[in-house]
Amino acid sequence: MGSNSSFHLYAVIIFLACLDLRGGCRGHISRADKLRKAALFVFGDSLYDPGNNNYINTTNDFQANFRPYGESFFKHPTGRFSDGRLIPDFIAEYAKLPLIPAYLKPGDHQFEYGANFASGGAGALDETHPGLVINLKTQLSYFKNVENMLRQKLGTKDAKQLLHNAVYMFSIGGNDYLSPIGSNSSIYYSYSQAEYVDMVIGNLTTVIKEIYKDGGRKFGLVGSIPYWYLPAVRLLIPRNTSGESIEEVTNLAKLHNKTLAKTLQKLQAQLKGFKYSNFHLYSSFMERIDNPSNYGFKEGKAACCGSGRLRGVYSCGGKREVKKYQLCNNASEYFFFDPYHTTEMAYRQFAELMWSGTPNITGPHNLKSLFE
Repeated sequence: MGSNSSFHLYAVIIFLACLDLRGGCRGHISRADKLRKAALFVFGDSLYDPGNNNYINTTNDFQANFRPYGESFFKHPTGRFSDGRLIPDFIAEYAKLPLIPAYLKPGDHQFEYGANFASGGAGALDETHPGLVINLKTQLSYFKNVENMLRQKLGTKDAKQLLHNAVYMFSIGGNDYLSPIGSNSSIYYSYSQAEYVDMVIGNLTTVIKEIYKDGGRKFGLVGSIPYWYLPAVRLLIPRNTSGESIEEVTNLAKLHNKTLAKTLQKLQAQLKGFKYSNFHLYSSFMERIDNPSNYGFKEGKAACCGSGRLRGVYSCGGKREVKKYQLCNNASEYFFFDPYHTTEMAYRQFAELMWSGTPNITGPHNLKSLFE
């Protein structure tokens, strides 16, 4: 038999072998390949929530599982607080991982790729929206459940390796600072601003150390945003006589970012092998609000979906307290999708900066280097 005939016979044998494999040769990924890839574990609030709040007993204020949320990309609502994908969705794509679903979503989860525990409205403090969200402490307990499942599925050695290689992303703190607006929050007014921020960062640090103890070494964090520029906050604060002032909200964000940066530097010095990426979201947010056209937006201050001035009333979808709302024609022209959350286009830009940004934007490492 000639060499050409031998090649064709070999090709047929390989093809038939592939048919016999579950999912085919192209779709089959071995356990070893899965373990070589760095998994992605996500903790946080609505910036990262892919729909966990769909599965808890809460109110529509803390859910986005109705139209027009999700319309731009998914063509239906998923529970994400945007018109499409969020930062972790893009990071998973860049890391060549599948989309990481909500931990609470029913189904057969492939936890070898990671899990997303984030919950819209969640804070680092248990007192932030109690009983309505999955707070950071509970998210950690969900991670512990996944850890146990991985040990049972992969064995202790492989599970340990997976947790060691994984990247852990956090977006937390915003709700701890925003929830006192328009309220007489007893915990907020019992402490100085510095003490309050220390409590938020302290709870975050406790969770990071717990994950480190379980083998985690690579952490991706984002700083606070300029809360005063959210359409909802611009609308609320002028009417707010008992809660926070503009100066207080601004100071909290700056103090949070300063304290977070110092804390991460300390952790790096204290914990062997600890590596982190800290994305300066504050400045990236401000740049797009002040100069929207430089980043492909037509509108930087008003929301695409909502009602009232700047569409700052949290009525998008008509399922919350205010039923009437307006919706823009093209969400990608807007920086904000609803009064609290940005559009998919903005999230994509942030994800790109987090993935491959220089140290002055996301440092000392970017996420790409953490996944390598």
